[in-house]
Amino acid sequence: MKINAEFEKRVVVHSEEMAWVASPMAGVDRRALDRVGDEVARATTIVRYAPNSKFSSHVHTGGEEFVVLDGVFQDEHGDFPEGSYIRNPPQSSHTPRSDDGCTIFVKLWQFDLQDRTHVRLRTDHMAAIPHRDVPGVAVTPLYQDENENVSLQVWDANTNVRFSVPDGAEVLVLSGSLEESGDILKKNSWLRLPVGSELNANAGKYGAKVWLKTGHLTQVSRDISNVSNR
Repeated sequence: MKINAEFEKRVVVHSEEMAWVASPMAGVDRRALDRVGDEVARATTIVRYAPNSKFSSHVHTGGEEFVVLDGVFQDEHGDFPEGSYIRNPPQSSHTPRSDDGCTIFVKLWQFDLQDRTHVRLRTDHMAAIPHRDVPGVAVTPLYQDENENVSLQVWDANTNVRFSVPDGAEVLVLSGSLEESGDILKKNSWLRLPVGSELNANAGKYGAKVWLKTGHLTQVSRDISNVSNR
């Protein structure tokens, strides 16, 4: 299966306008943003857990990265409320569930297979710092290595955010709105910019809070190869 698999192209998906698709587990539904592969895939997805739903215990052979968008996600490692940022590296395992229901934004099979770094952050307990180059932007760093940089950013109302993303970028709007290249992105809208791009966006009249990942799209061929050779 391939969904938005032409990574050299700019993509915008308004996930709130999409139908939910049932997963193999009862009570767990999905909205696919991009995907290369079948049930095991390099994938970027919005996933919704109904109250008292769960996924069976499993190993993340290719790693898992996610943000809790609403509700409380749970597994044997803890309870993770809205705003939590989690990285479960390759070969990690867990049994996910949600007692009261939750929605997460999740990326699978997009790790260096040698990575063993666990990250579990409560962003509601973290401070933001002013962006050193862009006035009106506050940044909460989440993760950085030689391949990628991940952060939460708050853009003040009507702020223009413009910078080069030579190795590509992804933006998920968590609240508020923004305009980029004529598209209006609202809550849970997702933008992927290919390698060699520039991000040139304007926050809406109420500002915007976004999840931003840069630097990683040069690794797409590696990710797809890892899935193909699983």
